[in-house]
Amino acid sequence: MRVYVPLTLPGLAEAHKTGELGTGPFVAYAVTPALREWYLSDDIEELEYAALSRAAQASLRLLAADPDAVRRRVVVAVDVPDRAATADPDRGLDPGALGEVTVAGTVALAKAAAVHVDADDAEADVAAAAQALESADGGDDDAQFVVDGADDHELLWYATQEIPNLV
Repeated sequence: MRVYVPLTLPGLAEAHKTGELGTGPFVAYAVTPALREWYLSDDIEELEYAALSRAAQASLRLLAADPDAVRRRVVVAVDVPDRAATADPDRGLDPGALGEVTVAGTVALAKAAAVHVDADDAEADVAAAAQALESADGGDDDAQFVVDGADDHELLWYATQEIPNLV
């Protein structure tokens, strides 16, 4: 199963240093039955893009919690055995948990397929989105508009060999 692990650049640097994405259990995003039902598509590429987008939103939350991190969302795509990632059936249709899975155990960074990171020109919009996140969660429509502005930036694809240059 391909899972998408939300990180920040400091988190990616730590993974690069230790060689591990997480020591488990940790949250990632994947094509789950609930995500399939919500997205209403059988196109696996579209579904994986939706899971990647969910992970990018989670990365934004990590940025909001770490004011010192560079304002660029980071998502690592990695393949894990199907049994290593489980979705919580009780949270399956919770809009905030769509595509969410828990990955058990340690995942080696060497198993990563790719890294997705915002371009430099997204930093201002991502910073504004991270700052507006709490208000958006509280129902502020203007703040939600700012948060949605981060989604206007596509994450760039990087080969795993490029991680040292990113961190």
